[in-house]
Amino acid sequence: MGISTVKQPITYWLSEHPSIVGFRWSHTQSWGSTWSFLFTSIAFYIILSVFLHLSLALFRRRRPVPLGPIPAVHSLSMALLSVVIFVGILLSATAEIRDTRWFWRRSKTPFQWLLCFPLGTRPSGRVFFWSYVFYLSRFLHLLRTFFTILRRRKLTFFQLFNQSILIFMSFLWLEFSQSFQVLAILSTTLVYSVVYGYRFWTAIGLPSACFPFVVNCQVVLLGCNLVWHVGVLLLHFLNGGCNGIGAWVFNSVLNGAILLLFLNFYVKMHLRKRKVVAVEDDPSTSHTYSGSGLEARREMDQIEEKDL
Repeated sequence: MGISTVKQPITYWLSEHPSIVGFRWSHTQSWGSTWSFLFTSIAFYIILSVFLHLSLALFRRRRPVPLGPIPAVHSLSMALLSVVIFVGILLSATAEIRDTRWFWRRSKTPFQWLLCFPLGTRPSGRVFFWSYVFYLSRFLHLLRTFFTILRRRKLTFFQLFNQSILIFMSFLWLEFSQSFQVLAILSTTLVYSVVYGYRFWTAIGLPSACFPFVVNCQVVLLGCNLVWHVGVLLLHFLNGGCNGIGAWVFNSVLNGAILLLFLNFYVKMHLRKRKVVAVEDDPSTSHTYSGSGLEARREMDQIEEKDL
């Protein structure tokens, strides 16, 4: 069986299927495409998370709620879904460049098109189909928050804010045909496929990395998003404008807030790590941890639970 024999059905089902080619973001035809649905779903997620957290605290349950293989199955499913979205939008972007390049090739290169959609771009076609799938997949990511609450009784503002804003931004990409979303989805799904694959790996009992793997992956992802945002800004002023720039500005503000929160967490993480090392290296604590050191160790063990 040749490579072309395998590639043809994959290309058809991920970029040439009539449902993909003819996709159109519509408030009447696309599930979850209305503003009311967006705000209602985010509010429901926040209320349910807080209610679950308070319920466990009220009943003073100290032991984690047993979830069995559910987190592992979720991680495997998210890893596979991320791979499908990555391959789908990559093939679709290639096809869109091939089919529409005649329209913009005098003013843009393919990479510039990925960063900066021409003015007047409508949310229809292959690329926006996969953007829609990515938007829907964000709701599956929310399950990790509930897993964290049930297993660790931990609920942070960063978790709620990060997940809610990511759903909101994914919605804006579609609603306003926002530029840069193709590269953002490619980098995000690539990182997600690795991170959720790693989480599945550790969930089934295989050894974990000797460093905070998930956190470092998030650093890479935030770095990529920062580069994409700078690229859009430069192209907008140098190439006569990018589509959806108003939504992009709002998106940038939200991304900046996430970046600040994450940097705050990242600094605290390294401070805790130094604290753990200091406690372990102190001969007076070679057989027993102090209360603060033990707490720092527990917090370090929970770093990989942080949501992406």
